[in-house]
Amino acid sequence: MNTVLVVDDSITEIEIISSCLRRSGLNVITACDGGDAMNKLSGQKPDAIILDVVLPDKSGFELCRDLKAEASTSKIPVVICSTKGSDMDKFWGKKQGADAYLAKPVDQEELVRTVKQLIQG
Repeated sequence: MNTVLVVDDSITEIEIISSCLRRSGLNVITACDGGDAMNKLSGQKPDAIILDVVLPDKSGFELCRDLKAEASTSKIPVVICSTKGSDMDKFWGKKQGADAYLAKPVDQEELVRTVKQLIQG
Protein backbone atom coordinates (compact mmCIF):
# COMPACT_ATOMS: atom_id res chain seq x y z
CA MET A 1 0.00 0.00 0.00
CA ASN A 2 1.33 3.44 -0.94
CA THR A 3 1.95 5.99 1.81
CA VAL A 4 1.44 9.76 1.69
CA LEU A 5 2.85 12.27 4.19
CA VAL A 6 0.44 15.17 4.79
CA VAL A 7 2.06 18.31 6.27
CA ASP A 8 -0.38 20.98 7.47
CA ASP A 9 -0.71 23.05 10.65
CA SER A 10 -4.52 22.81 10.57
CA ILE A 11 -5.93 19.71 12.28
CA THR A 12 -9.13 20.16 10.26
CA GLU A 13 -7.26 20.21 6.94
CA ILE A 14 -5.18 17.18 7.96
CA GLU A 15 -8.40 15.29 8.78
CA ILE A 16 -10.11 16.25 5.50
CA ILE A 17 -7.12 15.38 3.32
CA SER A 18 -6.20 12.23 5.27
CA SER A 19 -9.70 10.75 5.21
CA CYS A 20 -10.03 11.44 1.50
CA LEU A 21 -6.68 9.71 0.78
CA ARG A 22 -7.47 6.76 3.08
CA ARG A 23 -10.84 6.24 1.35
CA SER A 24 -8.95 5.91 -1.92
CA GLY A 25 -6.75 3.14 -0.46
CA LEU A 26 -3.66 5.11 0.53
CA ASN A 27 -1.85 4.93 3.86
CA VAL A 28 -1.39 8.35 5.51
CA ILE A 29 1.14 9.76 7.96
CA THR A 30 0.85 13.35 9.17
CA ALA A 31 3.05 16.20 10.38
CA CYS A 32 2.08 19.62 11.74
CA ASP A 33 5.18 21.57 10.65
CA GLY A 34 8.45 21.32 8.74
CA GLY A 35 10.47 19.97 11.66
CA ASP A 36 7.90 17.28 12.38
CA ALA A 37 7.87 16.38 8.66
CA MET A 38 11.66 16.02 8.55
CA ASN A 39 11.57 13.80 11.66
CA LYS A 40 8.94 11.55 10.05
CA LEU A 41 10.98 11.43 6.82
CA SER A 42 14.08 10.29 8.69
CA GLY A 43 12.16 7.19 9.79
CA GLN A 44 10.30 6.32 6.60
CA LYS A 45 10.04 7.48 3.01
CA PRO A 46 6.49 8.04 1.78
CA ASP A 47 5.49 7.63 -1.88
CA ALA A 48 4.26 11.26 -2.02
CA ILE A 49 4.14 14.37 0.17
CA ILE A 50 1.34 16.92 0.43
CA LEU A 51 2.49 20.30 1.77
CA ASP A 52 0.65 23.37 2.97
CA VAL A 53 2.47 26.64 2.24
CA VAL A 54 1.75 28.44 5.51
CA LEU A 55 3.47 26.45 8.27
CA PRO A 56 4.68 27.67 11.69
CA ASP A 57 8.42 27.05 11.35
CA LYS A 58 9.29 27.22 7.66
CA SER A 59 7.07 27.69 4.63
CA GLY A 60 5.96 24.81 2.45
CA PHE A 61 7.97 26.45 -0.34
CA GLU A 62 11.15 26.25 1.77
CA LEU A 63 10.37 22.71 2.84
CA CYS A 64 9.76 21.66 -0.77
CA ARG A 65 13.07 23.20 -1.85
CA ASP A 66 14.89 21.39 1.00
CA LEU A 67 13.25 18.06 0.11
CA LYS A 68 14.15 18.36 -3.56
CA ALA A 69 17.76 19.31 -2.70
CA GLU A 70 18.25 16.29 -0.41
CA ALA A 71 19.32 13.11 -2.23
CA SER A 72 17.24 10.81 0.01
CA THR A 73 13.98 12.73 -0.65
CA SER A 74 14.53 14.40 -4.04
CA LYS A 75 12.58 11.73 -5.97
CA ILE A 76 9.48 11.85 -3.74
CA PRO A 77 6.66 13.69 -5.56
CA VAL A 78 5.50 16.83 -3.73
CA VAL A 79 2.00 18.30 -4.04
CA ILE A 80 1.59 21.78 -2.60
CA CYS A 81 -1.96 22.26 -1.36
CA SER A 82 -2.63 25.81 -0.19
CA THR A 83 -5.13 28.64 0.14
CA LYS A 84 -2.46 30.70 -1.63
CA GLY A 85 -3.76 29.85 -5.10
CA SER A 86 -2.72 32.75 -7.34
CA ASP A 87 -0.86 32.08 -10.58
CA MET A 88 2.26 33.60 -8.98
CA ASP A 89 1.99 31.22 -5.99
CA LYS A 90 1.64 28.26 -8.35
CA PHE A 91 4.58 29.45 -10.43
CA TRP A 92 6.70 29.88 -7.29
CA GLY A 93 5.69 26.43 -6.00
CA LYS A 94 6.74 24.77 -9.25
CA LYS A 95 9.99 26.74 -9.17
CA GLN A 96 10.72 25.26 -5.71
CA GLY A 97 10.34 21.77 -7.18
CA ALA A 98 6.68 20.96 -6.50
CA ASP A 99 5.31 18.31 -8.85
CA ALA A 100 1.76 19.69 -8.55
CA TYR A 101 0.00 22.66 -6.94
CA LEU A 102 -3.64 22.51 -5.85
CA ALA A 103 -5.61 25.40 -4.32
CA LYS A 104 -7.72 24.97 -1.17
CA PRO A 105 -10.47 24.23 -0.62
CA VAL A 106 -9.15 21.17 -2.39
CA ASP A 107 -11.22 19.18 -4.87
CA GLN A 108 -10.88 15.74 -3.23
CA GLU A 109 -11.23 13.78 -6.48
CA GLU A 110 -8.56 15.94 -8.12
CA LEU A 111 -6.28 15.49 -5.10
CA VAL A 112 -6.56 11.69 -5.18
CA ARG A 113 -6.13 11.59 -8.97
CA THR A 114 -3.06 13.87 -8.80
CA VAL A 115 -1.40 11.91 -5.97
CA LYS A 116 -2.01 8.54 -7.63
CA GLN A 117 -0.70 9.78 -10.99
CA LEU A 118 2.48 11.08 -9.34
CA ILE A 119 3.02 7.83 -7.42
CA GLN A 120 2.63 5.72 -10.56
CA GLY A 121 4.49 8.26 -12.73
